[in-house]
Amino acid sequence: MELVIDRLTKQYQSKIAADRISLTLTKGVYGLLGANGAGKTTLMRMLCGVLKPTGGEVKFNGIDVSDEGYRDALGYLPQDFGYYPEFTAREFLYYMASLKGLTKQRAKEKSAELLEIVSLSNMAKKKIKTFSGGMKQRLGIAQALLNNPQILILDEPTAGLDPKERIRFRNLISQLGGEKIVLLSTHIVSDIESIANVVLIMKEGQIIHRGSIGEIIKVIDNKIYECTVDNVTAKELMGMYPVINVRQENGTIFLRLAADKIPCESAVPVQATLEDLYLYYFSEVEDYA
Repeated sequence: MELVIDRLTKQYQSKIAADRISLTLTKGVYGLLGANGAGKTTLMRMLCGVLKPTGGEVKFNGIDVSDEGYRDALGYLPQDFGYYPEFTAREFLYYMASLKGLTKQRAKEKSAELLEIVSLSNMAKKKIKTFSGGMKQRLGIAQALLNNPQILILDEPTAGLDPKERIRFRNLISQLGGEKIVLLSTHIVSDIESIANVVLIMKEGQIIHRGSIGEIIKVIDNKIYECTVDNVTAKELMGMYPVINVRQENGTIFLRLAADKIPCESAVPVQATLEDLYLYYFSEVEDYA
């Protein structure tokens, strides 16, 4: 099982949203991490055949993204997924199953199975308009799984969910990664840390890092510091470096920040995390002048 992305490019007039991206994905969960506007959604829409690339190609086991065989292997949950509020959960899955070409009997069997998997069996006859955001997202993952896809593409699936719903959703995605290629796009770092086998860092239309969490945070080894300083020094540092954490401590200011060299005499280097890496690349220093 292999999804090959070869020099995939998308350009809108003078803006390049995806810039010659080349990747090969196999079974597992891939976390696509980047700030808003990094090109994540553009990339995922091209992988789903929803958006035509300016250049490059996408193939799954040698089948082109435009081929019906590719679409049969694909499950997709877009960032803004359209639900029909007057449908019940079961009716909605039946409808989506018909669009995906499932027989009536298969649709019935698969819908029941998936409602159980996403813990919505007891809500099968309830209208979607009564669902919480987390329940809608779980229904969204169910529809993406109707055709038992080998590729599962999820765009910001945990955005707006409460902590309990996010944990439930992450556990489900982690289980699916054992048998499918799962590409999960988000800017919520903790979701990636929890379930991704491989992390892809995207910035300005390019994949700038790829690897396990342990591998990619080596990029910022010895670049994360903590210090406790007075208010004046804190303001100076916050205007010079990306600040990861700041809090008041008995009349002083504690800072955790990213810097290419020691930012002040009292700063000590500390172990980096994925959140540190994210902020190292995507935070802008604040002007406190």
